[in-house]
Amino acid sequence: MRPDKQHAAEAQAIDWVIRQRDPAFADWDDFANWLAEDPEHSAVYDAVACLDEDLDSLPPVRKTVFVPAPEQRRRLSRRAWFGGAVAAALALVVGMNGPAFFGDTGRIQTAAGEHLTIELADGSRIELNGASIIELDEDRPRFARLESGEAMFHVVHRDDAPFVVEAGEAKIVDLGTAFNVVRGRKRTSVAVSEGVVAYNPDRQNVRLTAGQGLDVGDGDSDAPVVRSVDTATVGGWRNGLLVYNDTPLAVVAEDLARTAGMQVTVAPDAADLSFRGALIIDPDRARTIADLAALSGTRARKKGDGWELAR
Repeated sequence: MRPDKQHAAEAQAIDWVIRQRDPAFADWDDFANWLAEDPEHSAVYDAVACLDEDLDSLPPVRKTVFVPAPEQRRRLSRRAWFGGAVAAALALVVGMNGPAFFGDTGRIQTAAGEHLTIELADGSRIELNGASIIELDEDRPRFARLESGEAMFHVVHRDDAPFVVEAGEAKIVDLGTAFNVVRGRKRTSVAVSEGVVAYNPDRQNVRLTAGQGLDVGDGDSDAPVVRSVDTATVGGWRNGLLVYNDTPLAVVAEDLARTAGMQVTVAPDAADLSFRGALIIDPDRARTIADLAALSGTRARKKGDGWELAR
C-alpha cells in the first residue's frame, strides 16, 4: 500500500474504532463496505483494534502530550511509529472529557474547559486552553500554528533556530521568552511574561518585551496596538484567574467559555459594556457569574444551561 493510502487507512481505522465505542453505533453496513474496499483495510483495522484493547490498562485521560523530535521518530520502525501514533490518538479521545488528538503529531484540539500541556522534545512547553486548536509540524519541530483559542508558550531559546508561532496572518518569533497568544474573532492578542518576542518581523516588526502585550485585527488597515500588561497575570487562565482592562463583555464571555466551559451570552442592551477587573474561576460557576455581574454593573439571569448578562 502506498504511504499516502496507508496513512489514510490508518486514520479511517482509528475513526472506526472510536465510533464503535459508542453503544449506539449502528453503521455496521458502512463499516463492512469500508473493509471490502481494500484487502489491506482489514489488517490495518485489526492492528488498531489490538492497540485499542491494550489501552484499557492506561489512565482514561491524558493531560500531557509528548511530541518526539523528527530524528527520534526516524529511529522508530514504521510499525512502531504507527503503533505509537495510534495509541496516542486513541488514548487522548477516551472519555467524554478527554482532549482530541488528530494525525501523527499534527492537530491537537481541546474541548471547552479542558487544559492540556504539550511537551516538546527540545524542552519547550505549550499549555493549551480549552476550546483551542493547535497544529504542529513534524518537519518543523520549532513551529506551532494556533488555529483558534489560547495557548501559553514556554520556549527554550536557540539562536540558530527561533521558535515561530503563527496565529491567523500573524507570525510571532521567540527571542527567548514565555508568552500567551489568543486567536479568535478575527483578532490576535499576544502578552509577554518573560524575555522578548518579535511580532511579524518581516512586516510591522514590533518588538515586545516582558510586561508588554499587543492586539491586532485581521484587516490590512489594522495596526498593532501595544499595551502594558502585568507579567504576573499573563496566562492567568492556567490558575483560574482572568484579568481585564476595559475589555468588551463579549470577549469576557468567550474567555469563560474557553477556560471554564461556561455558557455566557451578552444581551443586546449590554453589548457596548466593557469590563475592568479580575475574575476568579470558582468551582461554583454561579458564584463566578455573580461576581462578573456585580463588577460589570449587569444582571445575570439563567438561560438554558448558561447565563445571560443584561443591563
